[in-house]
Amino acid sequence: MPKQYLFSLQRDELDQNLGGGIPEGSLILVEGENGAGKSIICQRFAYGLLSNEKSVTFISTQLTTRGFINQMYSLDYPISTYLLNKSLLFLPVVPLLKASRSRLDFIDRLISSEVLYETDVLVIDTISAMIKYSVDSEKSLELLDFFKKVAAGGKIIILSVDNGSLDNEVMSVFKTVCDIYFELKSKVMMGDIKRSIYVNKFIGAPGQVRGIVGFRVEPKVGLVVDISSVS
Repeated sequence: MPKQYLFSLQRDELDQNLGGGIPEGSLILVEGENGAGKSIICQRFAYGLLSNEKSVTFISTQLTTRGFINQMYSLDYPISTYLLNKSLLFLPVVPLLKASRSRLDFIDRLISSEVLYETDVLVIDTISAMIKYSVDSEKSLELLDFFKKVAAGGKIIILSVDNGSLDNEVMSVFKTVCDIYFELKSKVMMGDIKRSIYVNKFIGAPGQVRGIVGFRVEPKVGLVVDISSVS
């Protein structure tokens, strides 16, 4: 069995519902519509991994550095120590997304930026916003082949993707190549938003993995596993 990266937090049971750990060398795909919870899942994984002594690079297409710090603290995921000791590297790409010229070479820039792959874990939230203007089947294969080679060196890569943002053929490649595939869904029940993680693929899990994991997000608490969400 491959070495496992732990992401447990005492406050929730997410790791217990998802096999207890992430196999070293995993490429993880998190897909969902806007509001389904992709960012909170990425943030929860990042904080859990940091709390278990892993280093993380987090690229965001949505948040500035200040926005990310405020968001993490609003969830009681204090990250100042990790930023200061450089076990967490946060890179916002919001300004770059506003310039159409810079969007066209994001794939080449991702592949050539060696500093991104120096940590144990790379999180990109969302990869689709970065590459949708420059991706085609050939480029997507090139990028995913590169990510798989990086992961094979003992790292973990987590990519979030917006539903319908990439070509069907490209998404098919993403889903086929990834080792772990979470599909996030949400629905309104009695005025509340119920969110769920559908585990469509999980290769190499050390323990039992639930097929559907309900969750909610609470201020000053963060992600909370919510069994009622899947009833």
